[in-house]
Amino acid sequence: MFRPMRRGKQLLPPEESIQILEQGTSGVLAVAGDAGYPYAVPLSYVYTEGKLYFHCAKSGHKLDAIRRNSKASFCVIGQDAVVPLEYTTYFRSVIAFGQIRIVEDPACVQRAIQQLACKYAPADSPEHRQQAIDRELAALCMLEMEIEHITGKEAIELVGRSAPVPGPLPPRKKE
Repeated sequence: MFRPMRRGKQLLPPEESIQILEQGTSGVLAVAGDAGYPYAVPLSYVYTEGKLYFHCAKSGHKLDAIRRNSKASFCVIGQDAVVPLEYTTYFRSVIAFGQIRIVEDPACVQRAIQQLACKYAPADSPEHRQQAIDRELAALCMLEMEIEHITGKEAIELVGRSAPVPGPLPPRKKE
């Protein structure tokens, strides 16, 4: 059902793909938008137990698209180091494919918003975090994406390296 990656040598192992999802702070959700145009929107998220959670307003383009077609993809870039002298980037990225739904269960919404809050404000006190959640809860909609397929890819220059490259590297010597 899902295509194999064309450049299989650059395929990241599943655990590294999951690590990128766990550590990322934002990604781009792509859905089938109005009039057949793709609609891609950057979002904050949290990954837990094979699912992605996003919060949003209770109406808008994204929700209209999801109600029409629940299939979606979500892309996270874990590394993007520009290497000007090589006219390339040393990247690591992940694309997750799956079905997305609007979460209706209040307990599930509460759990997901708590996870989001802990991810983005880990030093906040539990009391203050809950106050912020209580203040915003009535106005938000929670989305859950059940991941059906995930593909991670890295630049050919990173294949076989044990750790991500933190920034631009000096050019490699030509042999």
